[in-house]
Amino acid sequence: MNFIKNTALGLALSVAGATVVAADGHAKELTIAIVNNGHMINMQKVAEAYTEETGVALNWVSLEEGVLREQVTSDTATGGGQYDIINIGMQEAPIWGAAGWIEPLEFGAEYDVDDMLPAMRNGLSHEGTLYAAPFYGESSMVMYRKDLTDAAGVTIADNDSWDNIKAAAAAMHNPDAGVYGACLRGKPGWGDNMAFVTTVVNSFGGAWFDKDMRPTLQSDEWKAAINFYVDLLGTYGPPGSEGNSFNEILALYNEGKCGMWIDATIAASFLEVDGVAYAQSPNAGNPVGANWLWAWAMAVPTGTENTEEAKAFIEWATSKEYIQAVGNHPDFGWGSVPTGTRASTYEIAEFQAVADFAAAEKAAIDSAAPEATDIKPYVGVQFAAIPEFPEVGSAVAQEIAAALSGAKSVDEALEAAQGAADAIMSEAGYY
Repeated sequence: MNFIKNTALGLALSVAGATVVAADGHAKELTIAIVNNGHMINMQKVAEAYTEETGVALNWVSLEEGVLREQVTSDTATGGGQYDIINIGMQEAPIWGAAGWIEPLEFGAEYDVDDMLPAMRNGLSHEGTLYAAPFYGESSMVMYRKDLTDAAGVTIADNDSWDNIKAAAAAMHNPDAGVYGACLRGKPGWGDNMAFVTTVVNSFGGAWFDKDMRPTLQSDEWKAAINFYVDLLGTYGPPGSEGNSFNEILALYNEGKCGMWIDATIAASFLEVDGVAYAQSPNAGNPVGANWLWAWAMAVPTGTENTEEAKAFIEWATSKEYIQAVGNHPDFGWGSVPTGTRASTYEIAEFQAVADFAAAEKAAIDSAAPEATDIKPYVGVQFAAIPEFPEVGSAVAQEIAAALSGAKSVDEALEAAQGAADAIMSEAGYY
């Protein structure tokens, strides 16, 4: 990427060859906290060229999603300075930006910020200012084994009914042969099981809060959605589903053990089995919010002493040139490029040739509906864009996992969830 970034510190970066050095003459080092998902792991390899060309050493801290959220939130909120670059998403970026926890991002003209998909740019901004740059973006969709649906004589359609989805799962379910009808998230966490569960609740016409921001977790819609989820996954899912999140299910799917998986569109980049087909997310009468919207993005905490170097790395790692670097990398190729961030990615012929999921992924992202509605009076699809949501979502996640495991009934779990959420929202001063 041929750009030069001059900073107030007198540092210069050119990916064409200059080395970034500190005032004392030593090369800079950046500590980067990343989620342990495939595209982030790949970045460590691709970024070796960045270090070679700039002299900026990269210290990677790769963490499981829940651990990452806890550590990054704690360090960033206190200005700890442990990390120079952090992975965050749409729930955190606008709130943390408004609070002054992370730096605003402005890049050069060659970066082409207008190429960024509007859903991603808007979701990572506050009052028009970008606070995190999307490394990859996603919605959610159905990924299913068409060979198994064909053999079972069932079909899965775009925006199908949940009843038809359950019927398809039942038809494919053959645990004696090591195949489970539906593999779905069960591991507790506001961004783990609750990401999927919230889309189910939305599709049943439910929401986290009413217009007064009071939790509605014992509503008829929540009860119907959670009973459906527990029955579907408990009956047609793999044993121990309460411990499964993205990476665990990806491994199961690639071992041929899942008939269908409803999860992040980005998963399609890492599926290794043949005959995968895709469909837009199902619903139970309400399609608004039935598919989520998320980006794993890169931000610069205000506590770092390496602000300019961190911004320069993010500019490179979320650029068009980075997409080309992955596509042309001997270890990866065009089927492994991070998607869901730039319109131009979907126009690359080499990508189109290998990414049979591209149209379905783009359609899911474009149809995601994070705006507030009469049913859902807050911004966010699978989360609510309020500072208290991670605490609320994490508390409820534990109760839903307990219902899935059979430790509690659905009614017991929702009663406990309502109590926990009420206490958090009341203490926060919402009512």
